[in-house]
Amino acid sequence: MAGNGTGKTWAGGMDAAIHATGLYPDWWKGQRFYHQIVAMVGGNTNEAVRDISQKMLFGDPTEPGALGSGTIPVDLIGKRTSKPGVPNAYDTVLVKHISGGWSKIMFRAYEQGAKKHMGHRIHYGWLDEEPPQDIWSQYLRATISMDGILIITFTPETGLTEVVNNFMNNIGKGQSLIQASWDDAPHLVKDGQLSDAAKQLEAGFPAHEREMRRRGVPSYGRGLVFPFTAEQLAVDPFPIPRHWPQIIGVDFGWDHPAAAARLVWDRDSDVVYLISEYRESRAIPAIHAASIQPWGAWIPVAWPHDGLNTEKGTGDELVKAYSKEGLNMLPFKATNPPDYRQGQQEGEGGNSVEASILAMFERMETGRWKVFSTCRLWLQEQRTYHRDEQMKLIKVRDDLISASRYAHMMLRKATTETIKRQKRQVSAGATNWG
Repeated sequence: MAGNGTGKTWAGGMDAAIHATGLYPDWWKGQRFYHQIVAMVGGNTNEAVRDISQKMLFGDPTEPGALGSGTIPVDLIGKRTSKPGVPNAYDTVLVKHISGGWSKIMFRAYEQGAKKHMGHRIHYGWLDEEPPQDIWSQYLRATISMDGILIITFTPETGLTEVVNNFMNNIGKGQSLIQASWDDAPHLVKDGQLSDAAKQLEAGFPAHEREMRRRGVPSYGRGLVFPFTAEQLAVDPFPIPRHWPQIIGVDFGWDHPAAAARLVWDRDSDVVYLISEYRESRAIPAIHAASIQPWGAWIPVAWPHDGLNTEKGTGDELVKAYSKEGLNMLPFKATNPPDYRQGQQEGEGGNSVEASILAMFERMETGRWKVFSTCRLWLQEQRTYHRDEQMKLIKVRDDLISASRYAHMMLRKATTETIKRQKRQVSAGATNWG
């Protein structure tokens, strides 16, 4: 799921060509077919399939001599069957597989309806542009018992549809959602600056479409929790002054990723910067701690209420397991700042999610929450963090957002390296702090 012009169709065409021919690169780590395959390639209309996917695989059908200028070499292209009623369009093409057999590639259009997709059994499917749910279901059915692979390459132009929602908020085993924006494409953004071509592209899009076109994220409208652009939040990394307080927030996880976010606080201007991020699934506390420790073992770590749950391997509370690995875990779970005017004491501020989100929102709105541009995973989560139609938070793909929220809740407990160094020297009996 990517922005326009990032190269997603080219990537899909290369993927399809590699599987159809069996010519896997040395670096290939994915599934391999050691025999000829049956593949189905889909798109919105017959003309779109011809002009985009077919052209990508075999070359421009309107250009004499262009056969073989796509991702599949000309000497591996066999018999081609034309599609009735669609000039220059193929219905099927045979492709020589390295095993000696012939792979079969079929071209289908969503406009032909679900019935046109019924009855097939395929090893591989490539859908360029998002399919309707009934078409996607037919592709899924077609891979049953075939140990097949399906990929979709698209920009989410129709918003949070059923297909997109399932990948973003209900992703299943064996599935993956890979996102890419113009910032991931060197031909569109270099050294953080849009190329001339990208500027022309962006200027041509209506303002309300630009995030979707550039970032490849669906439009959520009023459901977006933090409706701010990367230009409003992101800053280039810079050296952090030693006197700025720092704090880390962690979000525990196993199947859903564990995450950590590191905040620093410029108290003079009251600006919080998110400068480091970490996110990883299915790893033990020792692995997570080893990745976080280089940020500074002296930095206090804020954690949520589930830190009191036991860790599967040792039976220890999660927070204790992280402490044993050398992280400076705070002695109590993250809570919102107490309201001293109401007589509240430390720890009595509650852990309201809405209150902590509002505090972050207010900082972003007033320019007092900034994110290092290197924290691209956090920025991805921020662009898709949203509410459903009942305005309920969708708690999926929010691991880094949650980690940074816990850190911000406990910002009052952030400390500086200078203070820590002074305390160490006092403990050692020093009188001159230097």
